[in-house]
Amino acid sequence: MAIKDIKAFSDLARTNPELKDKLAACQKIREMLTLAKEYDFNLDEQELYPPNEPQFTPEQLSERMVKALLRA
Repeated sequence: MAIKDIKAFSDLARTNPELKDKLAACQKIREMLTLAKEYDFNLDEQELYPPNEPQFTPEQLSERMVKALLRA
């Protein structure tokens, strides 16, 4: 269920310009988790990290978050 929630949050960020900008501004995981809660998503931090399949694209995240969450 957590991966499903992460994907739903990511999908919403693709279509909601305000959320897209806020997500791209996040520099820390805690900021992302707080933002997700603002939009009624309860994300599991452990599910965000590799080796789990990434649910975000590099364009959605800050450079720092790309390094933390995506397989570079």
